Amino acid sequence: MASHPDEKRHIVIIGGGIIGCTSAYFLTRHPSFNPKFHSITILEATAIAAGASGKAGGLLALWAYPPSIVPLSFRLHAELAAEHDGAKRWGYRSVQAGSIRAKAQSDRLETPKADSGTGSAEWNKLPKQDEASLKSLEKKGIPEDLDWFIAEGLTEYSSIGDADATAQVHPYQFTTSMAELAQEKGAEVKVGAHVDSIDYTGGHVKSVTYMDRQTKQIHTIPATDIVVSAGPWSSHVFPDIAVDALRAHSVTINAHVTPYVLFTDIELPKDFGAQDGKKRKHGRRVNPEVYARPNGEVYVCGEGDELIPLPSTADLVQCDPSRCQDVVDYVSSISDELRTGEVTAKQACYLPSIPGSSSPVIGGTGIKGMVVATGHSCWGIQNSCATGKLVSEFVFEGEAKSAQVGAMDPKIYM
Repeated sequence: MASHPDEKRHIVIIGGGIIGCTSAYFLTRHPSFNPKFHSITILEATAIAAGASGKAGGLLALWAYPPSIVPLSFRLHAELAAEHDGAKRWGYRSVQAGSIRAKAQSDRLETPKADSGTGSAEWNKLPKQDEASLKSLEKKGIPEDLDWFIAEGLTEYSSIGDADATAQVHPYQFTTSMAELAQEKGAEVKVGAHVDSIDYTGGHVKSVTYMDRQTKQIHTIPATDIVVSAGPWSSHVFPDIAVDALRAHSVTINAHVTPYVLFTDIELPKDFGAQDGKKRKHGRRVNPEVYARPNGEVYVCGEGDELIPLPSTADLVQCDPSRCQDVVDYVSSISDELRTGEVTAKQACYLPSIPGSSSPVIGGTGIKGMVVATGHSCWGIQNSCATGKLVSEFVFEGEAKSAQVGAMDPKIYM
């Protein structure tokens, strides 16, 4: 049920990732929001975008899932970029998306990378493919501007989405921008605020208790509304909803290349992965995803794993350097630009998902004032805008107005 516009509300958002920050943004832009009567506080245990929201690829696609919210979110991304100069502020742009099949070039697997501590400009001076290589690409049906891959190794290209259906953002820049824009309209952000418990005795929201990780002091703040949007940590603060966590490793590499998002299928040499006496659990084919960014950076992510349980906070996530190096080696074997580029980050994060569902949960819980928005898996950045807008509708209007999200009702999974 919609609330009275003059009713005092204290809305507490748990989680400073992309879902929490877009929720704060759209709450402050909702027609019913009145800073005289309504306060919004984000409680974040570490820092804004400390988890997957700062380490994701940033792919936006009309061909993503679930289809009930994808078109809305894709359109809202474009609108926000136009309103707030997203191209400059968070790297918003249209891109081509495709899949490539390639055979790893063995002689590229042994070449040392540039020292990430000192940097290297060698990658910036590499000549593009010669005419024969370009003709080879054309013969195979591979776009000519994918000349940053070794022509001999590429065997196939398939388009997944053109620039009308695919775009990208820099996730960290986008998430922090959403938080800043929400703050400009009155939202408050508390970082280092580890939520310990929620009081919803009697079937309605009453307060949130958190620890200030710097001072170790415990604080309890009253709340009329709570949005649980802590990604894989959501079940830690609201155990009624189970959320699985999948660890994903990724790297960033300095390389000026054409704007593509690519899903790869790379055939590795038979003996790859056995060097240094370490037997790695990889098959003959690997599938890193490659995202070219407008700032001369390429993001590459590898396979997921569940080897290490989710830690209590994002700053305690363990990154396995060998898994990151595998990702670097894979793409180095098919691209000289990536092979000689400086590796600027090796990182890991956890993606949240809802057991038994390929969709997130967004909506009310049956507890008055309690809204949950989590489980977005690999499409959190893509679906963040729709989720934020829907959260604002659930809080101020009592129901979703912009999309049909009945199948994502959290009560189904409680």
